Amino acid sequence: MPGLVPGIHVLRRVRLCVDGRDKPGHDDSGSEALGSRSYCHMYPVMTTTSTFSFDVPGDAARAADLKRVKALATLVLASTLALFVVAKLLLNVHPLFGFVAAFAEAATIGGLADWYAVVALFKRPLGLPIPHTAIIQSNQARIADKLGEFIELHFLEAGPVEAKLREVDFGSFIADWLRDRKKSDDLARFLLRLLPEAFSATEASGLMTFITRRMMTQLSSVDLAPLAAGTLRGFVEEGRHQALFDDFLRIIHDTMTQAETMAMIREKIRAELPTLLRLYRADKFILNKVVSSATAFLEEVRNDPRHPFRGEFDRMVLSFVDRIGTDRAYVARIDALKRDLLARPELTELARTVWSNSRAFIERSASGESQVLQHHLGRMFFAAGDALAADAELRGEINQGLVVVLRTFIADQKSGVKTFISDQVKSWDMAQLISLIEINIGRDLQYIRFNGSLIGGLAGLGLYSAEFLLRLL
Repeated sequence: MPGLVPGIHVLRRVRLCVDGRDKPGHDDSGSEALGSRSYCHMYPVMTTTSTFSFDVPGDAARAADLKRVKALATLVLASTLALFVVAKLLLNVHPLFGFVAAFAEAATIGGLADWYAVVALFKRPLGLPIPHTAIIQSNQARIADKLGEFIELHFLEAGPVEAKLREVDFGSFIADWLRDRKKSDDLARFLLRLLPEAFSATEASGLMTFITRRMMTQLSSVDLAPLAAGTLRGFVEEGRHQALFDDFLRIIHDTMTQAETMAMIREKIRAELPTLLRLYRADKFILNKVVSSATAFLEEVRNDPRHPFRGEFDRMVLSFVDRIGTDRAYVARIDALKRDLLARPELTELARTVWSNSRAFIERSASGESQVLQHHLGRMFFAAGDALAADAELRGEINQGLVVVLRTFIADQKSGVKTFISDQVKSWDMAQLISLIEINIGRDLQYIRFNGSLIGGLAGLGLYSAEFLLRLL
């Protein structure tokens, strides 16, 4: 209502500047632009005072009008009382004064009763400690609780909140915002300003150690055996193991046809032959037969995709894959290998190197030494806006997701809103609040006194008339 402006609703603008080069506290007042070395923001801050403002335009005029109407209502009450006294004194002069006295008496009683009712709503009549008066002041806590409960139940109910949220096209708003080249670049620049601080905060707060430990715990809990078995099974089902098998056959073929290999095999054969056969050089004959038969067989397998030996290789590989996933010995070996790998200091050093290099690159980008990341982020945001604008289904999913998130957030926080409103109303200065309510609706309440005098007078006149007619009968 006009004039009711609690101080808790007054927002102040606070200027906060942050230097993007190092950390908060490095002042650079030469620029406030988002892309400069330092940047400033104006943040609204809610004050906590429980007083009210009386400087709303029109309050003085309404207060003067209320004073005038109050005086007029009091004058009417005094006039009906005076009329009653005069009419009673002139009752012997003419019987009509009896009607006047009845009207004035009832009008006085009605006006007085309504004056009491209006005053008792806000304060104690004549300062007397009469029960059930000063209703608003006496029930401040209950009014506060009921007001908070009313807003929680009727203004923040899930149905109306969701209906209102569904009227908003969040997806289109985000798409249009990102498709603005300047806004995309500003967003990229702003994120780059925050990233160095995020890196520093992560290291200083111990969050990095926590994240590292959590990652190591999660990696240690991963069961690699089924994962490895599934990966190898997919590798075999796609037939990619056959290329590896062909390479293996080619290596065996090339190795067997090398002079050194053939000489070694011949020596092995010669050592096993009887002396008589050695004299006839049977070892050379046997070697040539073995090598020619083996190479012919290998060529046959390599050239025939449906060779039975390939089928045997498939069964052997699949059997090995199954054993990896089910055999406890293989599972234990893979788990031990995983633990050994995670315990290697080289892995920790690699992670530190990646983190350090990433931080250095981010800091160079944030300081303006390199524009590569900023331009890439700007183009990425702009492209994301274009893609979102062209994808109605994605916008619908974003809208639905935000509706669910905001609806859930409001549902979770509405009890807090109720408590906040209740606490604020309880902290108000009720004397000031009542003054403001009187300024704004007191004029209408004073007309209740006028109506009470009129209705009471007419009722009294009617009753007196009925009595008069009964006496005539």
